[in-house]
Amino acid sequence: MDAIATNIEQIIRNIGEDPAREGLADTPRRTADALRFLTQGYGKVVDDVVRNALFESDLEEIILVKDIELYSLCEHHMMPFIGKCHVGYLPNGKVLGISKVARIVDMFARRLQIQERLTQQIANTVNEVTHASGVGVIIEAQHLCMAMRGVQKQHSTMKTSVLLGSFRDAPDTRSEFLHLVDN
Repeated sequence: MDAIATNIEQIIRNIGEDPAREGLADTPRRTADALRFLTQGYGKVVDDVVRNALFESDLEEIILVKDIELYSLCEHHMMPFIGKCHVGYLPNGKVLGISKVARIVDMFARRLQIQERLTQQIANTVNEVTHASGVGVIIEAQHLCMAMRGVQKQHSTMKTSVLLGSFRDAPDTRSEFLHLVDN
């Protein structure tokens, strides 16, 4: 963390500010702490996140965890993108504890990311953990790298989806998942 703080101090100097002035004196340390928090997903692995929260079940209907808040940093500008994630799956003998779905989202979101990869990582992980018949993940997010700089389109959002198994191959299942997400 000391190395990050030292680099932040140099960045402050390079943009023409005095890192010793009152308002900036602790900024390098605070920024280093914030970066550690915002990228804590690198220190997590799926087995530790899921633990023993996979349960036997004969449920044969879609499970949907909707509107999971997510906060990530784009890997191109290290600026935030903020949104919500919807994760659905069709169980195949096992269900995953509801909080673990949100923890999987956080594990991947708290890394330098692009939204497209994030969506894929979440879907693949839920699929691998649950061995579901189908998995669907939709992310809707606002990218501050597009809103605050560049084209400066403050109200634009990006929507990505990954559909696996029956969510991709069975039109009725895909339609039901999309309907559940929209309601």
